[in-house]
Amino acid sequence: MMRRSSPTFRCLLRGATSGSSCEARRSVTYMPRPGDGSPRQVTLIPGDGIGPLVTGAVRQVMEAMHAPVFFETYEVHGDMTTVPTEVIESIRRNKVCLKGGLATPVGGGVSSLNVQLRKELDLYASLVHCFNLPGLPTRHENVDIVVIRENTEGEYSGLEHEVVPGVVESLKVMTKFCSERIAKYAFEYAYLNNRKKVTAVHKANIMKLADGLFLESCREVATKYPGIKYNEIIVDNCCMQLVSKPEQFDVMVTPNLYGNLVANTAAGIAGGTGVMPGGNVGQDHAVFEQGASAGNVGNEKLVEQKKANPVALLLSSSMMLRHLQFPSFADRLETAVKRVIAEGKYRTKDLGGSSMTEEVVDAVIANLD
Repeated sequence: MMRRSSPTFRCLLRGATSGSSCEARRSVTYMPRPGDGSPRQVTLIPGDGIGPLVTGAVRQVMEAMHAPVFFETYEVHGDMTTVPTEVIESIRRNKVCLKGGLATPVGGGVSSLNVQLRKELDLYASLVHCFNLPGLPTRHENVDIVVIRENTEGEYSGLEHEVVPGVVESLKVMTKFCSERIAKYAFEYAYLNNRKKVTAVHKANIMKLADGLFLESCREVATKYPGIKYNEIIVDNCCMQLVSKPEQFDVMVTPNLYGNLVANTAAGIAGGTGVMPGGNVGQDHAVFEQGASAGNVGNEKLVEQKKANPVALLLSSSMMLRHLQFPSFADRLETAVKRVIAEGKYRTKDLGGSSMTEEVVDAVIANLD
């Protein structure tokens, strides 16, 4: 667990001004921090669709800023039956992975490699930061939401079978251990990042035992953080509130399926899935990727035209650098990306522009301090 005497936490306690080396409300990802500051090897999975394009963009920027990371690259694709053993071993060895999108076949009995990775490495928390970027017009202002989603059980347990022809049973598994663990993560994240409120998203009015257990765990953990406001919201009302008044939310903690829906909705509200960073984290490992899953593979036209948006993965890479204890490099990268967005000259099609991926990358490199 991250110690309260860490430099980041001391920075938050000081309440530094925006002109100082750290900000009072800087986004800090609460994760185990590996390493001692020496150059680090990171597992790289380019993935499918636009994945190689946007991971290539990250490599270019990392090289330009002389970031102390080097990549160990593996080819993994969504139509594989399992994640290759050597890839799992690489992530276990390096502790950190940067990943492009992996296409998940719809139906057909092929399991998701994304889910396999999360379960194999026990990446129990998915964190997606959805926030307004200066210069990027959106319907709502003052959006700054962190969605923390339980990543290993619930509807994603993969326990499905056909009882008789035409009748399929799918099991939703919820445990006290996993519910408490994600609740603790959410409240600790809120505490360390000077966040004021944690909202638990549920459907306990219908799934009284499963989601009831989740709520019970959240309530127990909430009592240990009296300085953080805690409330609960039913998932259907949550979706309505998100699209009408998203600024009311701060940190949101959710079971598995709801978190996927809430994170993608929040990302769309705050500026689009192409600009929202995220990561999947566990006790010993972390995999950074585009925060919202919608559109992370893109389509053939985007790949052919080389117009994929690299911003989400660049900001996720900034999270990764901070996780690896390279805060100055993380700040440089994040600042450069935000400058490019604010200037508005180079934007991909999803942000209302017509720029190619390479043009956005060149602009980010030109804005590096």
